[in-house]
Amino acid sequence: MGAGRVPAAGWIGAIAANAPDWSEFLLGFWPSRGSVSYYALHRGITHSLVGAAVSAVGIALAMWLLYAAVHRTRARTDDRSAPRLRIGVLTMLVSAAVFSHVYMDWQGSYGVRLFLPWNASWYYADWVAIVDPFFWLVPLVALAWGSERHWRDLLPTVLLAAIITWAVLSVDGVPAWLRVGCGVMLVLGAVGWVQHWFGVAARRRVSTLALLALACYAGAQGVASVPAKAATHRAAVTRFGPDAQWAALTRVGHPFAWEPVVASGDTVAGPGWVLARHLDNARVQHVLRETPTGLALSQFARFLTATVDSGPGDVVVTLRDARYARPPATGWAVVTVPLPADAPR
Repeated sequence: MGAGRVPAAGWIGAIAANAPDWSEFLLGFWPSRGSVSYYALHRGITHSLVGAAVSAVGIALAMWLLYAAVHRTRARTDDRSAPRLRIGVLTMLVSAAVFSHVYMDWQGSYGVRLFLPWNASWYYADWVAIVDPFFWLVPLVALAWGSERHWRDLLPTVLLAAIITWAVLSVDGVPAWLRVGCGVMLVLGAVGWVQHWFGVAARRRVSTLALLALACYAGAQGVASVPAKAATHRAAVTRFGPDAQWAALTRVGHPFAWEPVVASGDTVAGPGWVLARHLDNARVQHVLRETPTGLALSQFARFLTATVDSGPGDVVVTLRDARYARPPATGWAVVTVPLPADAPR
């Protein structure tokens, strides 16, 4: 094996590409979507530029040491097929995979905190929704075209395609063009596999073409988002003045469609809904400053709102991110914090 070749490059790339997510568990992340750790840690330091760089160097070094140990073991048996690779080549591969994860997360409306630990600001491109079937189908078709023509490779591909198709067809509100487009992708995948448009010898080429296709698709959404953002900005300034907050949020299952949200210090509004924020309430301020739950959601929420329920017993402060949850929705992006009746007013 040449010194510039990386053994098991696909597996290493897959591990590295998911490192910003799986490394969160090393920091105490808890996967429950309503937990404090979810709001505080998900897409935190591991998704920052510093965190991604540390992950890339760590993974590359670990893989290089592993291959060095394998090489030494095989060298003792005079096995000249032992793998050799350069740490620089391996680091480039791993870095590209890790930073691609951060880049793709930045494209959506969930966002990333790129400059942690020094700056906790979120950054959002508002291009591509977090769920888009084309980001599943295009790589799947490329993998199928570049695989051996054997049921062993075909079976998992067909199963995954069936799951994606079921999701696209069963979920209400998916636009017709998206369903037609997914159907066309499946037909092309089947015909290309049978006709052997690409095979094992050309799997690198078809993988490259798939990446280029996805890059063009995401770029097209980025270009299409420009007028949507401009219109939302104009609406925000017209309604709330030059200091207004605004966003054109991506919509799951609706590529090339955005939801305008505009806000002032006391109001958040979108198509057909308006919420009072109540962020200047003394009890809300106490929750935001003094409780872990309030602090976590305040740092996560893009359009934070609050309500205060002052019953005969304890006071309950409810915080929500209007980006994801509007009354009466509960659960994701909504937290409740009970306070004693004598809490600050």
